[in-house]
Amino acid sequence: MAPVTTTVPRHILLIVTGGIAAYKALELVRLLRRAGHAVIIVLTSSGSRFVTALSLQALTENRVFTDLWSLTDENEMGHIELSRAADLLVVAPASADFLAKMAAGLADDLASTIVLATDKRVLVAPAMNVRMWQHPATQANLAILRARGVAMVGPDEGEMACHEYGPGRLAEPPAILAAIEAQFATGPLTGRHVLVTAGPTHEAIDPVRYIANRSSGQQGFAIAAAAAALGAHVTLISGPVALPDPAGVTVHRVETAEEMLFQSQASLPADAAVFCAAVADWRVQDPSAHKLKKRGGPPDLTFVANPDILATLSAPGPSRPRLTVGFAAETDDIESNAEAKRTKKNCDWVIANDVRPETGIMGGTHNKISIHDATGREDWPSMPKTEVAARLAARLATALAAQG
Repeated sequence: MAPVTTTVPRHILLIVTGGIAAYKALELVRLLRRAGHAVIIVLTSSGSRFVTALSLQALTENRVFTDLWSLTDENEMGHIELSRAADLLVVAPASADFLAKMAAGLADDLASTIVLATDKRVLVAPAMNVRMWQHPATQANLAILRARGVAMVGPDEGEMACHEYGPGRLAEPPAILAAIEAQFATGPLTGRHVLVTAGPTHEAIDPVRYIANRSSGQQGFAIAAAAAALGAHVTLISGPVALPDPAGVTVHRVETAEEMLFQSQASLPADAAVFCAAVADWRVQDPSAHKLKKRGGPPDLTFVANPDILATLSAPGPSRPRLTVGFAAETDDIESNAEAKRTKKNCDWVIANDVRPETGIMGGTHNKISIHDATGREDWPSMPKTEVAARLAARLATALAAQG
Protein backbone atom coordinates (compact mmCIF):
# COMPACT_ATOMS: atom_id res chain seq x y z
CA MET A 1 0.00 0.00 0.00
CA ALA A 2 2.98 2.30 -0.37
CA PRO A 3 2.22 5.63 -2.01
CA VAL A 4 3.77 6.72 -5.26
CA THR A 5 5.07 10.29 -5.14
CA THR A 6 5.63 11.66 -8.58
CA THR A 7 9.04 12.43 -10.01
CA VAL A 8 7.46 12.78 -13.45
CA PRO A 9 7.67 16.34 -14.79
CA ARG A 10 4.39 18.17 -14.34
CA HIS A 11 2.92 21.34 -15.80
CA ILE A 12 2.34 23.84 -13.01
CA LEU A 13 0.33 27.01 -13.56
CA LEU A 14 1.55 29.43 -10.89
CA ILE A 15 -0.57 32.49 -10.12
CA VAL A 16 1.38 35.23 -8.32
CA THR A 17 -0.80 37.76 -6.53
CA GLY A 18 0.09 40.97 -4.68
CA GLY A 19 1.98 41.26 -1.42
CA ILE A 20 5.57 41.57 -0.26
CA ALA A 21 5.77 37.74 -0.10
CA ALA A 22 5.59 37.67 -3.92
CA TYR A 23 9.39 37.79 -4.01
CA LYS A 24 9.41 34.20 -2.73
CA ALA A 25 7.73 33.12 -5.97
CA LEU A 26 11.14 33.48 -7.63
CA GLU A 27 12.66 30.88 -5.32
CA LEU A 28 9.62 28.62 -5.72
CA VAL A 29 10.00 28.73 -9.51
CA ARG A 30 13.68 27.86 -9.18
CA LEU A 31 12.85 24.82 -7.02
CA LEU A 32 10.09 23.69 -9.37
CA ARG A 33 12.38 23.91 -12.37
CA ARG A 34 15.14 22.06 -10.53
CA ALA A 35 12.61 19.29 -9.80
CA GLY A 36 11.93 19.05 -13.54
CA HIS A 37 8.52 20.71 -13.66
CA ALA A 38 7.39 23.11 -16.37
CA VAL A 39 6.03 26.37 -14.99
CA ILE A 40 3.68 28.88 -16.59
CA ILE A 41 3.18 32.14 -14.68
CA VAL A 42 0.08 34.30 -14.45
CA LEU A 43 1.04 37.56 -12.75
CA THR A 44 -1.70 39.82 -11.38
CA SER A 45 -1.44 43.59 -11.66
CA SER A 46 -0.85 43.88 -7.91
CA GLY A 47 1.71 41.07 -8.04
CA SER A 48 3.66 43.00 -10.67
CA ARG A 49 4.19 45.74 -8.09
CA PHE A 50 6.48 43.38 -6.20
CA VAL A 51 8.09 41.15 -8.85
CA THR A 52 8.55 41.70 -12.56
CA ALA A 53 7.34 39.59 -15.44
CA LEU A 54 10.87 39.71 -16.84
CA SER A 55 12.36 38.03 -13.74
CA LEU A 56 9.73 35.31 -13.76
CA GLN A 57 10.11 34.76 -17.49
CA ALA A 58 13.88 34.38 -17.13
CA LEU A 59 13.45 31.66 -14.50
CA THR A 60 10.58 29.76 -16.15
CA GLU A 61 11.88 30.15 -19.72
CA ASN A 62 8.22 30.65 -20.60
CA ARG A 63 6.09 33.64 -21.38
CA VAL A 64 4.41 35.33 -18.41
CA PHE A 65 0.69 36.09 -18.81
CA THR A 66 -0.85 39.18 -17.26
CA ASP A 67 -3.79 40.54 -19.27
CA LEU A 68 -7.27 39.06 -19.69
CA TRP A 69 -7.97 41.48 -22.53
CA SER A 70 -4.92 40.74 -24.66
CA LEU A 71 -6.15 39.66 -28.10
CA THR A 72 -2.76 38.13 -28.83
CA ASP A 73 -2.79 36.02 -25.69
CA GLU A 74 -6.37 34.91 -26.27
CA ASN A 75 -5.51 33.94 -29.83
CA GLU A 76 -2.33 32.02 -28.91
CA MET A 77 -3.35 30.49 -25.56
CA GLY A 78 -6.63 31.72 -24.09
CA HIS A 79 -7.44 31.62 -20.42
CA ILE A 80 -9.30 28.33 -20.84
CA GLU A 81 -6.32 26.71 -22.55
CA LEU A 82 -3.96 27.95 -19.85
CA SER A 83 -5.81 25.93 -17.22
CA ARG A 84 -6.34 22.94 -19.53
CA ALA A 85 -2.62 22.69 -20.17
CA ALA A 86 -1.80 22.57 -16.46
CA ASP A 87 -1.70 19.56 -14.15
CA LEU A 88 -2.12 21.78 -11.09
CA LEU A 89 -2.99 25.41 -10.38
CA VAL A 90 -0.97 27.00 -7.57
CA VAL A 91 -1.68 30.44 -6.12
CA ALA A 92 1.41 31.64 -4.23
CA PRO A 93 1.21 34.02 -2.60
CA ALA A 94 -2.57 34.02 -2.28
CA SER A 95 -3.64 37.40 -0.92
CA ALA A 96 -6.76 37.92 1.19
CA ASP A 97 -8.29 39.77 -1.75
CA PHE A 98 -7.66 36.92 -4.18
CA LEU A 99 -8.99 34.30 -1.76
CA ALA A 100 -12.15 36.39 -1.43
CA LYS A 101 -12.47 36.48 -5.22
CA MET A 102 -12.09 32.71 -5.38
CA ALA A 103 -14.73 32.16 -2.68
CA ALA A 104 -17.18 34.53 -4.34
CA GLY A 105 -16.57 33.20 -7.85
CA LEU A 106 -15.47 36.57 -9.23
CA ALA A 107 -13.68 36.72 -12.58
CA ASP A 108 -12.54 40.28 -13.22
CA ASP A 109 -8.96 39.60 -14.32
CA LEU A 110 -6.97 36.85 -15.99
CA ALA A 111 -5.97 35.04 -12.78
CA SER A 112 -9.46 34.91 -11.24
CA THR A 113 -11.00 33.94 -14.57
CA ILE A 114 -8.61 31.01 -14.91
CA VAL A 115 -9.38 29.78 -11.38
CA LEU A 116 -13.12 29.99 -12.01
CA ALA A 117 -12.86 28.23 -15.39
CA THR A 118 -10.52 25.41 -14.37
CA ASP A 119 -11.43 21.79 -13.73
CA LYS A 120 -7.96 21.04 -12.34
CA ARG A 121 -6.85 20.79 -8.73
CA VAL A 122 -5.99 24.05 -6.99
CA LEU A 123 -3.46 24.65 -4.22
CA VAL A 124 -3.25 28.00 -2.43
CA ALA A 125 -0.46 29.38 -0.22
CA PRO A 126 -1.99 32.28 1.74
CA ALA A 127 0.07 35.31 2.77
CA MET A 128 -1.26 38.38 4.53
CA ASN A 129 -1.19 40.48 7.69
CA VAL A 130 -2.07 38.51 10.83
CA ARG A 131 -5.21 40.59 11.44
CA MET A 132 -6.40 39.98 7.89
CA TRP A 133 -5.74 36.26 8.31
CA GLN A 134 -7.70 36.10 11.57
CA HIS A 135 -10.62 38.19 10.32
CA PRO A 136 -13.90 36.22 10.24
CA ALA A 137 -14.40 37.12 6.57
CA THR A 138 -11.08 35.52 5.60
CA GLN A 139 -11.76 32.43 7.71
CA ALA A 140 -15.23 32.11 6.16
CA ASN A 141 -13.73 32.35 2.67
CA LEU A 142 -11.19 29.66 3.54
CA ALA A 143 -13.95 27.37 4.82
CA ILE A 144 -15.80 27.79 1.50
CA LEU A 145 -12.65 26.98 -0.49
CA ARG A 146 -11.85 23.91 1.62
CA ALA A 147 -15.39 22.65 1.11
CA ARG A 148 -14.79 22.92 -2.64
CA GLY A 149 -11.65 20.82 -2.36
CA VAL A 150 -9.05 23.58 -2.62
CA ALA A 151 -5.81 22.44 -0.92
CA MET A 152 -3.76 24.77 1.24
CA VAL A 153 -0.19 25.06 2.48
CA GLY A 154 0.63 27.43 5.33
CA PRO A 155 0.55 30.14 6.35
CA ASP A 156 3.47 30.11 8.76
CA GLU A 157 3.69 32.05 11.99
CA GLY A 158 6.33 34.72 12.42
CA GLU A 159 7.22 38.37 12.07
CA MET A 160 5.50 40.24 9.26
CA ALA A 161 6.86 42.93 6.98
CA CYS A 162 4.54 45.28 8.92
CA HIS A 163 6.41 44.27 12.14
CA GLU A 164 3.43 42.42 13.61
CA TYR A 165 3.82 38.80 14.71
CA GLY A 166 1.50 35.86 14.17
CA PRO A 167 0.10 33.55 11.48
CA GLY A 168 0.04 34.92 7.95
CA ARG A 169 3.58 34.50 6.59
CA LEU A 170 3.83 32.71 3.27
CA ALA A 171 5.02 29.12 3.68
CA GLU A 172 8.65 28.72 2.70
CA PRO A 173 9.25 27.64 -0.93
CA PRO A 174 10.51 24.13 -0.01
CA ALA A 175 7.27 23.53 1.94
CA ILE A 176 5.21 24.75 -1.01
CA LEU A 177 7.16 22.46 -3.33
CA ALA A 178 6.49 19.52 -0.99
CA ALA A 179 2.78 20.38 -0.97
CA ILE A 180 2.78 20.51 -4.77
CA GLU A 181 4.49 17.11 -4.98
CA ALA A 182 1.98 15.73 -2.45
CA GLN A 183 -0.87 16.65 -4.81
CA PHE A 184 0.42 13.99 -7.20
CA ALA A 185 0.90 11.29 -4.58
CA THR A 186 -1.35 8.30 -5.09
CA GLY A 187 -2.54 5.76 -2.59
CA PRO A 188 -5.62 4.36 -0.88
CA LEU A 189 -6.49 7.75 0.65
CA THR A 190 -6.28 9.69 -2.61
CA GLY A 191 -9.23 12.05 -2.87
CA ARG A 192 -9.97 11.89 0.88
CA HIS A 193 -9.75 14.76 3.37
CA VAL A 194 -8.37 13.73 6.75
CA LEU A 195 -8.49 16.11 9.72
CA VAL A 196 -5.98 15.54 12.55
CA THR A 197 -5.57 17.35 15.88
CA ALA A 198 -2.30 17.08 17.80
CA GLY A 199 -0.34 18.32 20.78
CA PRO A 200 -1.46 19.98 24.01
CA THR A 201 -3.47 23.13 24.53
CA HIS A 202 -2.30 26.04 26.67
CA GLU A 203 -4.99 27.65 28.82
CA ALA A 204 -3.94 31.03 30.22
CA ILE A 205 -3.87 31.83 33.94
CA ASP A 206 -2.24 35.21 33.40
CA PRO A 207 0.05 36.63 30.66
CA VAL A 208 2.98 34.40 31.73
CA ARG A 209 1.38 31.25 33.19
CA TYR A 210 -0.85 28.61 31.69
CA ILE A 211 -2.28 25.14 32.22
CA ALA A 212 -0.86 22.48 29.92
CA ASN A 213 0.15 18.82 29.75
CA ARG A 214 3.10 16.73 28.60
CA SER A 215 1.89 15.93 25.08
CA SER A 216 4.67 16.36 22.49
CA GLY A 217 2.42 16.14 19.41
CA GLN A 218 4.60 13.40 17.89
CA GLN A 219 1.82 10.88 17.39
CA GLY A 220 -0.59 13.34 15.80
CA PHE A 221 2.09 14.75 13.49
CA ALA A 222 3.08 11.21 12.48
CA ILE A 223 -0.57 10.35 11.70
CA ALA A 224 -0.90 13.48 9.55
CA ALA A 225 2.27 12.61 7.62
CA ALA A 226 1.20 8.98 7.16
CA ALA A 227 -2.24 9.95 5.82
CA ALA A 228 -0.65 12.41 3.38
CA ALA A 229 1.76 9.69 2.24
CA LEU A 230 -1.27 7.57 1.30
CA GLY A 231 -2.57 10.38 -0.91
CA ALA A 232 -4.96 12.17 1.48
CA HIS A 233 -5.44 15.90 1.66
CA VAL A 234 -4.60 16.42 5.34
CA THR A 235 -5.44 19.30 7.64
CA LEU A 236 -3.41 19.23 10.88
CA ILE A 237 -4.50 21.46 13.77
CA SER A 238 -1.78 21.60 16.39
CA GLY A 239 -1.40 23.04 19.82
CA PRO A 240 1.98 24.50 20.88
CA VAL A 241 4.69 21.96 19.98
CA ALA A 242 8.29 22.11 18.78
CA LEU A 243 7.80 20.03 15.63
CA PRO A 244 8.20 21.03 11.96
CA ASP A 245 5.18 20.94 9.68
CA PRO A 246 4.84 17.58 7.85
CA ALA A 247 5.44 17.90 4.11
CA GLY A 248 2.32 18.33 2.02
CA VAL A 249 0.06 18.90 5.02
CA THR A 250 -2.03 22.02 5.72
CA VAL A 251 -1.12 23.04 9.28
CA HIS A 252 -2.92 25.43 11.61
CA ARG A 253 -1.22 26.36 14.89
CA VAL A 254 -3.48 27.17 17.84
CA GLU A 255 -3.07 27.54 21.60
CA THR A 256 -6.38 27.01 23.38
CA ALA A 257 -9.14 24.43 23.26
CA GLU A 258 -11.60 27.04 21.99
CA GLU A 259 -9.23 27.94 19.13
CA MET A 260 -8.77 24.26 18.29
CA LEU A 261 -12.52 23.71 18.16
CA PHE A 262 -13.04 26.77 15.94
CA GLN A 263 -10.32 25.70 13.51
CA SER A 264 -11.57 22.09 13.47
CA GLN A 265 -15.08 23.19 12.56
CA ALA A 266 -13.72 25.63 9.96
CA SER A 267 -11.77 22.76 8.35
CA LEU A 268 -14.84 20.65 7.65
CA PRO A 269 -16.03 18.77 5.67
CA ALA A 270 -13.71 15.81 6.16
CA ASP A 271 -13.92 12.13 5.38
CA ALA A 272 -12.12 11.16 8.58
CA ALA A 273 -11.09 13.06 11.70
CA VAL A 274 -8.47 11.80 14.15
CA PHE A 275 -8.55 13.69 17.43
CA CYS A 276 -5.12 12.96 18.84
CA ALA A 277 -4.66 16.27 20.70
CA ALA A 278 -4.47 16.20 24.49
CA VAL A 279 -6.96 19.01 25.04
CA ALA A 280 -7.13 20.55 28.51
CA ASP A 281 -10.41 19.65 30.20
CA TRP A 282 -10.65 22.96 32.05
CA ARG A 283 -9.58 26.58 31.71
CA VAL A 284 -9.50 29.52 34.08
CA GLN A 285 -12.79 31.38 33.84
CA ASP A 286 -11.28 34.86 33.97
CA PRO A 287 -7.53 34.87 33.18
CA SER A 288 -5.77 37.84 34.70
CA ALA A 289 -4.62 40.57 32.33
CA HIS A 290 -1.64 41.13 34.62
CA LYS A 291 0.91 38.78 36.18
CA LEU A 292 -0.45 37.44 39.46
CA LYS A 293 1.70 38.31 42.49
CA LYS A 294 2.36 36.33 45.65
CA ARG A 295 0.20 37.90 48.30
CA GLY A 296 0.22 35.54 51.25
CA GLY A 297 -1.03 32.46 49.44
CA PRO A 298 -2.09 30.88 46.16
CA PRO A 299 -4.54 32.78 43.94
CA ASP A 300 -8.23 31.94 44.05
CA LEU A 301 -8.91 30.55 40.57
CA THR A 302 -12.30 29.52 39.20
CA PHE A 303 -12.26 26.85 36.49
CA VAL A 304 -14.80 26.15 33.77
CA ALA A 305 -15.06 23.24 31.36
CA ASN A 306 -13.45 23.54 27.94
CA PRO A 307 -15.44 22.58 24.85
CA ASP A 308 -15.41 18.86 24.08
CA ILE A 309 -14.00 18.83 20.54
CA LEU A 310 -14.37 15.08 19.98
CA ALA A 311 -17.99 14.99 21.15
CA THR A 312 -18.89 18.16 19.24
CA LEU A 313 -17.57 16.93 15.89
CA SER A 314 -18.83 13.37 16.43
CA ALA A 315 -22.40 14.51 17.07
CA PRO A 316 -24.89 13.48 14.37
CA GLY A 317 -25.37 16.06 11.64
CA PRO A 318 -24.53 16.89 8.03
CA SER A 319 -21.03 18.12 8.85
CA ARG A 320 -19.98 15.04 10.87
CA PRO A 321 -16.96 13.28 9.32
CA ARG A 322 -17.76 9.80 8.07
CA LEU A 323 -15.21 8.35 10.49
CA THR A 324 -14.26 9.97 13.83
CA VAL A 325 -11.41 8.65 15.94
CA GLY A 326 -10.66 9.70 19.51
CA PHE A 327 -7.69 9.03 21.76
CA ALA A 328 -7.92 8.00 25.41
CA ALA A 329 -4.73 8.66 27.34
CA GLU A 330 -5.32 6.80 30.59
CA THR A 331 -3.43 5.76 33.73
CA ASP A 332 -6.08 3.47 35.29
CA ASP A 333 -8.80 1.11 34.01
CA ILE A 334 -7.54 1.85 30.52
CA GLU A 335 -9.73 -0.44 28.46
CA SER A 336 -13.00 0.15 30.32
CA ASN A 337 -12.43 3.93 30.26
CA ALA A 338 -11.70 3.82 26.53
CA GLU A 339 -14.89 1.90 25.73
CA ALA A 340 -16.94 4.24 27.93
CA LYS A 341 -15.43 7.21 26.08
CA ARG A 342 -16.33 5.75 22.68
CA THR A 343 -19.95 5.38 23.73
CA LYS A 344 -20.22 8.73 25.49
CA LYS A 345 -18.55 10.76 22.73
CA ASN A 346 -20.39 8.99 19.87
CA CYS A 347 -17.14 8.44 17.96
CA ASP A 348 -16.42 5.43 15.75
CA TRP A 349 -13.08 4.41 17.22
CA VAL A 350 -11.22 5.16 20.42
CA ILE A 351 -7.50 4.52 20.60
CA ALA A 352 -6.36 3.86 24.15
CA ASN A 353 -2.86 4.04 25.55
CA ASP A 354 -1.26 3.83 28.98
CA VAL A 355 0.42 7.15 29.79
CA ARG A 356 1.70 6.39 33.26
CA PRO A 357 5.16 7.99 33.63
CA GLU A 358 6.93 4.63 33.70
CA THR A 359 5.67 3.76 30.20
CA GLY A 360 7.50 6.72 28.61
CA ILE A 361 4.72 7.01 26.02
CA MET A 362 3.76 10.66 26.59
CA GLY A 363 6.62 12.63 25.07
CA GLY A 364 8.44 9.47 23.97
CA THR A 365 9.09 7.95 20.55
CA HIS A 366 7.11 4.71 20.97
CA ASN A 367 3.47 3.91 21.64
CA LYS A 368 1.41 0.86 22.59
CA ILE A 369 -2.27 1.15 21.74
CA SER A 370 -5.54 -0.71 21.66
CA ILE A 371 -8.29 0.22 19.20
CA HIS A 372 -11.91 0.06 20.34
CA ASP A 373 -14.70 0.08 17.75
CA ALA A 374 -18.17 -1.38 17.33
CA THR A 375 -16.74 -4.82 16.61
CA GLY A 376 -14.58 -5.06 19.71
CA ARG A 377 -10.97 -4.43 20.67
CA GLU A 378 -7.71 -4.77 18.75
CA ASP A 379 -4.39 -4.71 20.66
CA TRP A 380 -1.16 -3.58 18.99
CA PRO A 381 2.34 -4.23 20.36
CA SER A 382 4.72 -1.43 21.30
CA MET A 383 6.23 0.18 18.19
CA PRO A 384 7.57 3.55 17.02
CA LYS A 385 4.91 6.24 16.76
CA THR A 386 5.68 6.52 13.05
CA GLU A 387 4.78 2.84 12.60
CA VAL A 388 1.59 3.27 14.65
CA ALA A 389 0.71 6.16 12.34
CA ALA A 390 1.37 4.17 9.17
CA ARG A 391 -0.74 1.23 10.33
CA LEU A 392 -3.51 3.54 11.52
CA ALA A 393 -3.58 5.43 8.20
CA ALA A 394 -3.90 2.11 6.36
CA ARG A 395 -6.75 1.09 8.69
CA LEU A 396 -8.50 4.40 7.98
CA ALA A 397 -8.17 3.79 4.24
CA THR A 398 -9.67 0.31 4.55
CA ALA A 399 -12.58 1.54 6.66
CA LEU A 400 -13.41 4.42 4.30
CA ALA A 401 -13.20 2.14 1.27
CA ALA A 402 -15.64 -0.27 2.94
CA GLN A 403 -18.10 2.60 3.39
CA GLY A 404 -17.99 3.25 -0.33
